[in-house]
Amino acid sequence: MITIGVLGLQGAVREHVRSIEACGARALVVKRAEELEEIDALILPGGESTTMRRLIDKYSFMEPLRQFAAQGKPLFGTCAGMILLAKNLVGYDEGHIGAMDITVERNAFGRQRESFEAPLSIIGVGEDFMGVFIRAPYVVSVGPDVEVLSTHGDRIVAARQGHLLAASFHPELTDDHRITAYFVEMAKEAKAKKVG
Repeated sequence: MITIGVLGLQGAVREHVRSIEACGARALVVKRAEELEEIDALILPGGESTTMRRLIDKYSFMEPLRQFAAQGKPLFGTCAGMILLAKNLVGYDEGHIGAMDITVERNAFGRQRESFEAPLSIIGVGEDFMGVFIRAPYVVSVGPDVEVLSTHGDRIVAARQGHLLAASFHPELTDDHRITAYFVEMAKEAKAKKVG
């Protein structure tokens, strides 16, 4: 069985666990770097990216997370998780994990009170996926190997680069598990490739 980890330092952890289990995979809340050895793929949940970075540093997660990405293990960053995955951040000298060739603008859709929901069309996932945007970032630009999966207006809100997946919105705050199922499939493919 595929085991999907959820980085359990801060953010919407329980909701991701519920979604992973609804897709028939095993979920593990990852609170120590050595637990990364026990999982096939990892979700970086939404939350507050500055707080998450502080906790990643405090618990010595940064290098293990970069190695996890470098090994080709799938990573899915939602909202703040997308900020952590991005190679470039508007207004900052460097990214965090920096594994995905995207440039991200933080809080691009405004503050908390400008949170909203919108139906999205997502390549590989389907139509009418309700995106929940809370102080959401968005992708300003993508590198040549990045596939844009979804836009809202003229803004990129979901993208994939090989084993890396990122979304501006919170899929775990809905009862629609299609994007989690898509990520579980990515994990299965990556694991089969390793075994093969």
